[in-house]
Amino acid sequence: MKWLLDLSFRYKIPLWGGLLIIITELAVAGTLMLNAYDDLKENVHVDSEIMGYSLISNLVPALQNSDIQREYEIISAPLKSKDPGSNPVNAITIMVVDNLLRVVVSAQPDSGPMVTDMRHLSPDYAQVAKQISEMDQSDSEHINLPGSKYYYYVTPIYSKTGHLGTLIIVHPKDVILPRFARLAKQGLIAAAIILAILLPVNWYWGWRMALPLVQLTARMGEITKKWPEDLDPGLYSHRDELGRLFEAYTQMLSHLKDKEQLEKKMVQSERLAALGQLSAGIAHEINNPLSGMLTAIDTLKSYSDLDPLTMKTITLIVRGLNQIKDTVGALLVEAKANSRNLTPQDIEDVLTLITPMARKKGLHIGWHNSIDEEVTLPATFVRQILINLLLNAVQAASQQGEVSFDIGIADNQLQFSVTNNGKTLTDEQISRLFEPFSTLGEGGHGLGLWVTYQIVHQLGGHVGVKRESNNQMHFNVNIPLGEVS
Repeated sequence: MKWLLDLSFRYKIPLWGGLLIIITELAVAGTLMLNAYDDLKENVHVDSEIMGYSLISNLVPALQNSDIQREYEIISAPLKSKDPGSNPVNAITIMVVDNLLRVVVSAQPDSGPMVTDMRHLSPDYAQVAKQISEMDQSDSEHINLPGSKYYYYVTPIYSKTGHLGTLIIVHPKDVILPRFARLAKQGLIAAAIILAILLPVNWYWGWRMALPLVQLTARMGEITKKWPEDLDPGLYSHRDELGRLFEAYTQMLSHLKDKEQLEKKMVQSERLAALGQLSAGIAHEINNPLSGMLTAIDTLKSYSDLDPLTMKTITLIVRGLNQIKDTVGALLVEAKANSRNLTPQDIEDVLTLITPMARKKGLHIGWHNSIDEEVTLPATFVRQILINLLLNAVQAASQQGEVSFDIGIADNQLQFSVTNNGKTLTDEQISRLFEPFSTLGEGGHGLGLWVTYQIVHQLGGHVGVKRESNNQMHFNVNIPLGEVS
């Protein structure tokens, strides 16, 4: 039995619903059939009373005149008639007994001879005679003898002169069965039609109710392993408890995803901050001896008469040290330096700077600049951010590809975005894109996006990157306007 309770709701609800419908249908049908059976019995009794009243009204004159022939004709007529309406109770015999319970007349003289004491006819008649002698002679009565195959309807016959005798109508008990069988057959057909309609409807309704629960259970079971797919909004669109459960699950899943994204951003921000502190510390430690070495070499070149080979060697050393200095300098980003405010021309200058490189790759640049007045942000650092992002986009874009740029003011922030249709990055690559020395292309030291990240955050802004559905990489930056903090 336990396996039945452990079934999926998609089977359990239709099965239990179908079983409930069948039990209800059987209970209703059984009650109706019992009522129909009782009604048929009552109808037989009523028909017996009607027949008895009709016979008595004709028998009284014949009994008063002792007209045996007429009496016989009256009680035999219902049994001989071919009209079913004249014998609605299907009586098998009718007789009249006098006050001494002797047969006065019988529709079947062979089984009920005249003047015979009815108690001697059969054990059934003996019991009927006993009940007649005990009954109130002013009332009619239906006698149902246990174990007998017949019903007996007895009614006294009265005239103005007094009690003339008793009319007995005998009909078989199974007279009810043919009528009941017809009614039962009709009832069973109707029940079958109802079941044929209700069971498929119940199965569909149960399956329709269970399917959302099954899908919801499957989705919730996946949460600990991976993010499950979103529920189909058309699967259950009603606003009942199940619909609100779906809505609560969708909201919970959205909150969990937002929480995970926030945690990732916090971890990334903390990691980048730690890397920034480490890089700055290393840069300072390298910068001091590096400056000393460059100063010493410069002094050597100024005050020494060096041969060409030595000079060439020193020049190579200086070039290498300067490259180290540039790299170290990139790690020492500081956006607190004084700078003039950003102007629309500064932005157009950036377009001029990147155009030659874009032409070499045959790129189309979609340029949308809605800045038409001075912006209270340091021009030097904003230009550096724009150059870094646009050069990165140009390098990443495919040959004959497209780079789009959009900049404007909204919500008291400088907002701009850079999009390219080059090779898309994986989630892992995106998570480490702003770390130093994490270049994903050929050449370069990978510090451009690192510097961009540091400047944007020192200006109190936010920089993000995401993959678009059309396989484009989209960078967006928001920097609040005002004094540099």
